[in-house]
Amino acid sequence: MKVLVSAYACEPGRGSEPGVGWNWALQIGRFHEAWVLTRPCYCKAISEALHKQPLENIHWVYFDLPRWARLKKKDRGIHIHYYLWQIGAYFVVRGLNRRVGFDLIHHVTNACYWMPSFLALLPVPFLWGPVGGGESTPRAFWGSLSFYGKVYETLRNLAQSLGRLDPFVRLTARRAKIGLATTEETGARLRALGCRNTAILPTIGLPKSERDQLGRFPLRQGNPFRAVSIGNLLHLKGFEFGLRAFANIQPQFPASEYWIIGEGPEEKRLRAVAQELGITGSVTFWGLLPRAQTLQKLVECDVLLHPSLHDSGGWVCLEAMAAGRPVVCLDLGGPALQVTEETGIKVPAISPEQVVPDLAAALYKLASDPELHARLSLGAQKRVEEHFNWDKKGRLMAKLYESMSTPVEMADGFADLKC
Repeated sequence: MKVLVSAYACEPGRGSEPGVGWNWALQIGRFHEAWVLTRPCYCKAISEALHKQPLENIHWVYFDLPRWARLKKKDRGIHIHYYLWQIGAYFVVRGLNRRVGFDLIHHVTNACYWMPSFLALLPVPFLWGPVGGGESTPRAFWGSLSFYGKVYETLRNLAQSLGRLDPFVRLTARRAKIGLATTEETGARLRALGCRNTAILPTIGLPKSERDQLGRFPLRQGNPFRAVSIGNLLHLKGFEFGLRAFANIQPQFPASEYWIIGEGPEEKRLRAVAQELGITGSVTFWGLLPRAQTLQKLVECDVLLHPSLHDSGGWVCLEAMAAGRPVVCLDLGGPALQVTEETGIKVPAISPEQVVPDLAAALYKLASDPELHARLSLGAQKRVEEHFNWDKKGRLMAKLYESMSTPVEMADGFADLKC
C-alpha cells in the first residue's frame, strides 16, 4: 500500500511524541511504502539516522509554516502552531496525492482527540491515531492542586470543550475509518464525537535495542529500599502524593530513600512539602538529567512511583518495567493499561485522603516482601516484551491496514488490539 503518514513530531532516539512519530514511521515502512510528512526541524536527526540505516520504503516530506506564521516559542503557542500546520499539511498532501495516489492516510502525531486533522477531508481512507487527551484530573483531587495547577486544569478543560465544538474535530472523527485511542477515557470521547469504529491501542512501545539494554540491568540486592519518580515537576504528575506516601513508610524503613528526577514549576512546592513532612534527609531532587543518567538512576532504585493524575502514555513506566522495576501508579489513563497485578500495583484514585495511604501500603508491600518484588520484576519485563514491543505493534498495524481494505465490518475484529 501507499501510505501517507502525518507525523508533526518525528525524531529518532527520543521519547514522547517525537519518538512515537519515528517508531510508527519505521513500522509502517516495514510493510508498506510510506511518505512521512513532518517538520524540517527534525531533518538533521532523521538524516543522521538514515546515514547509519537507510530506509528504502520511506520517503520524507518536510513542511512548516512560513516564519511569520510560526507563533510557537518552545511549548508556548504549540496548539495554535499545530492547528495552522494541519491546514497547510492538507494542501501539501492534496498535491502529493495527485502524483502518488495514496491508498491510506494515517495521522500518528501529534494525536489529540480535540484537535482536528484536515487530512481527513481528502478522498482517501483515513486512520486517526492512536489519539489521547481524553484523561482529566478527577474532580475530587482539585482541592489538593496548587493555584497554578487549578489554572492549568481549568484552561485545559476549556480547550477540550472548545475543541469538541470545533466542526472540523467532529468531521475528523466522523470521516475516520478507524479511530484508535490510547485509553478507555479517550475512546469514549471519540465515540461521543461520532467515530464509528474505535479501538484501544496504547501508542507507545520500546524497540528491541532499548528492551535489551534495560533488560541487562540486574535487580538491586540489599538496602536501602529506594523509590524513584521521574517526570516534569507539574501538578498533574502527583509527586506530592508520592512524598506523602513515602513519609508514611519511612518510619518503618528509616534508611529508605525517595528520588525525584525532573524539573518544573512545582519544585519549590514539593521541597516545602518534604520539609513539612520532615523527610528532607531521605528525599533527593536530582533535577533534569540526560537520558543516560536518568536510566542509570532508575536502575539504582527498586520501584518506580508514578502517581500521575492524567497521562495518555506513561513512557517512563515502560522503561521501568523493561528494567525489571515494578511500578506503583494510580488506576488512571495510560499507566493503568500498562500495569497489571503481575507487573506492579495500581491504586484506585478516589480521593487524596485515600490515595496517600494506599500508595504507602503498596510501597510497604514491595519493601517488605522480596519474593513479591522479584515476581513483579519478571512479570514487568515479560509484559513489555509481549505487549509494548514495536515490532509486534508494526505487525498489528499491518493487519489493521489489511482489514481497512476489505468491505467487512471492522469493529468486530478489534478485540486483539486492546492491550
